[in-house]
Amino acid sequence: MTKPQKVSLSEAISQIQNGNMLTFSGFTIWRRPMAAIMELIRQGKKDLHLVMVNGGTHDDMLAGAGCVKIWESCWVGHELYGKIGGNFSRKVEAGEIICEDYSHVQVLYRLTAGAQGIPFMPTYAAMGSDILNPEYDMLGKAGLRDGSNPKIPAQKYEMYKDNFYGNETVLVPAAQPDWCIAHVNMVGSEGTVRVLGQKYSDEEAMKAADRVIVITEQIVPEEFIRREPERNLLPPYLVDYIVELPWGAHPTGCFGAYEADGAFIKDFFNNTRTQEGFDAWAAEWIFGVRDHEEYLNKLGVSRLETLRASSALGYSPKVKRGSR
Repeated sequence: MTKPQKVSLSEAISQIQNGNMLTFSGFTIWRRPMAAIMELIRQGKKDLHLVMVNGGTHDDMLAGAGCVKIWESCWVGHELYGKIGGNFSRKVEAGEIICEDYSHVQVLYRLTAGAQGIPFMPTYAAMGSDILNPEYDMLGKAGLRDGSNPKIPAQKYEMYKDNFYGNETVLVPAAQPDWCIAHVNMVGSEGTVRVLGQKYSDEEAMKAADRVIVITEQIVPEEFIRREPERNLLPPYLVDYIVELPWGAHPTGCFGAYEADGAFIKDFFNNTRTQEGFDAWAAEWIFGVRDHEEYLNKLGVSRLETLRASSALGYSPKVKRGSR
């Protein structure tokens, strides 16, 4: 059993190859590994295959940069700060991304099956909807269910009448990504992972993946994190790489550490509705800084301190709420 390696962000992301299947931690605009997303773009990763319970700012950014070839999920957008993923929508309409649509719970069950090492999960979700219309099996229509890629199942789903009660159900295939990139609150010095607040589908995503990169707000003594084992999410032997990177989820939020930067996300959404707009935005915020440290310097201390959560409250009392 090997210990996870503590590496820099650029070293961790360099392990990801063009065409790999990725999944991520978090939910929409919360605890997304945004520093890693920007580093994937800086390193010019291409033809990525994304599978996740739901999309958000992270995959819309990757789509705008031309990093994505296949996307399997249920939705992408920025919640209050941009209802749809404009870059993703533009790329799908242009035929540059293959979009395989599943329902929310179907993708969760696919990752759950992957995490448990079983080939499929049964569900009643989306029965009677066009998600199960064979006409919308987009990977099948693209000829990619031919067995040449072991990460793509031979069928999008299968209808099954169970032998116990005679009910018809949908069998959805397991998803086992090459990588999960997760942003978390803290990691022990030996690799034990802890998430504060909602854990979303992080456990399923991490356990389904072949390899795991954990980006953390802080590395703490292993003795400290094991005092309350019931609060921990993942043991060290399931982690491959650890990157200590405070504010690594910005502009998305990290409960107990900082709020989502709504103004930043809204600016991204408004200014990247065209490819020219995205390129200009990326030139400033991704390629215009050398690394995450320069990115934080560009944001400025005042902005970050406004977002910083109170250690007593778990949220920032400085962020204005309840108005447009």
